[in-house]
Amino acid sequence: MPARPHPRTYVTLLCAAALTAVLAALLPAGQAHAASRTVQGGRLDWGIKSSFQSYVTGPIANGSFSLTGGAATVGGSQFRFHSATGTYDGSSGAFHAGFSGGVHFLGHKEDDGGYQLDLTISRPTVRLAGNGGTLHVDIISKAKGTGAVTTSSQVPFASLSLGGIDMKGGGNAVQLNNLPATLTAQGAKSFAGYYTAGTALDPVSLSADVRAAAEPTRTPSPSPTGSTSGSKAKAKKATSGRIENGAVDWGVRRTFREYVTGAIAQGEWKLSDGAQDGGALFRFPEGSGTYDEKKRTLDATFAGAVRFTGEQGLDLKLGGIRAEVADDGKGTLYADVTSGGRTRDEKGKETRKKVSLVTFTAKDLKPKDGLAQVTEAPAKLTAAGAEAFGGMYKAGTEMDPVSLAVALTAKAELPALPDLGSAESATPEAAAAEPKKAEPKTEATASGSDVPVLPIGLAVASLVAVAAAFLVTRRRRTPQTATGTEADASNASNESSASNEN
Repeated sequence: MPARPHPRTYVTLLCAAALTAVLAALLPAGQAHAASRTVQGGRLDWGIKSSFQSYVTGPIANGSFSLTGGAATVGGSQFRFHSATGTYDGSSGAFHAGFSGGVHFLGHKEDDGGYQLDLTISRPTVRLAGNGGTLHVDIISKAKGTGAVTTSSQVPFASLSLGGIDMKGGGNAVQLNNLPATLTAQGAKSFAGYYTAGTALDPVSLSADVRAAAEPTRTPSPSPTGSTSGSKAKAKKATSGRIENGAVDWGVRRTFREYVTGAIAQGEWKLSDGAQDGGALFRFPEGSGTYDEKKRTLDATFAGAVRFTGEQGLDLKLGGIRAEVADDGKGTLYADVTSGGRTRDEKGKETRKKVSLVTFTAKDLKPKDGLAQVTEAPAKLTAAGAEAFGGMYKAGTEMDPVSLAVALTAKAELPALPDLGSAESATPEAAAAEPKKAEPKTEATASGSDVPVLPIGLAVASLVAVAAAFLVTRRRRTPQTATGTEADASNASNESSASNEN
């Protein structure tokens, strides 16, 4: 007959099982990994080095910069990178987020049409832990003197200092302002030798949304036999005619936006009627109208408006956006233009309907998977558009490119707008003075559940009490044939007391 397990074995097994159960109650599914939460949406503002910008665009280099991948300009000399993705661990304060967009610098034009200075910096990624971190970037650089072009991915470009900021905590966002940045040795090498390691760069500011762990994705049930092919047939049939949805993405003109918010106009812009801010562009949504697949012609209207105001009598509103594409592939963007309304009673305001602002090429307006689109088509100002801007620009001036997308089926999805995040108050907060520490979270708050949660100490004490009760019951039901049972019970009681004290 096999030997019976020692009573203490039952206690050990029971404690392990009960502890597992209690921890499962304290930490809902996925909570063990919930310390590392998803970063989704946000922006990073960084001028790289403002003196370098001035050098590039100044009389010596006589160059310029252009934006790529949806990057924008903000303030006097900062670039805005968008759509943060990554992770944040509130328990350790570790933060990792990558951002989209880039800046291309050109300067010192050569006789052959090329440029001696040719540098692209894109996809900045911030990694923070402890008292500081590193800013990584993708770089394409042309070396001074040799002209050798080097392409590098995620170079540790700058060292970042947190200045005593406590990154531990919770909250639904991380917001850090003016973090000091210093060029690293690898950054100096990839910067084509323009600066040495240790050079101070422009400070880095960022704001990123932190989200709770995503719910597990459920696999959809298989479609009935034959329904898939039927859906495809319907989708193919629906690629001509009425538009289900659509959007126009257009930034008007980068230098115009900079003028509006700059030192001269000291103004701003406001969006209304559903228009959205994508950083380097404005989105005019809710497209409706018609599309002819055979002729590849389009006539669609879009919602939303943007109003620019500032000093020097600046007041310009663009709304009632309309896009037309002819069968020769020429596109025209129209708007209702309102100007001259910056008076107390709004007198003197004038609105002109369906003004042709810019023309663009739309030869590739061919549907794919139920979506017809043109991405970043070069645009030029019309004569009527030049008049709408008060003669600030001449007809034929290059304006910001036009992106246009129309959904021809209900299932077709429009391209995602650059995600700038919510920009809400963040935890932790970056403070110039003494950092503000996040308030400690209770178990109930950390669980994210409405189910009452026992404090950890009480739960452990309960486990010991259950174990002791089990031992008493076991002793009553089991003949005491083995020696030392009383001693074992005494030891169990002592362990119980010690656990309660701890």
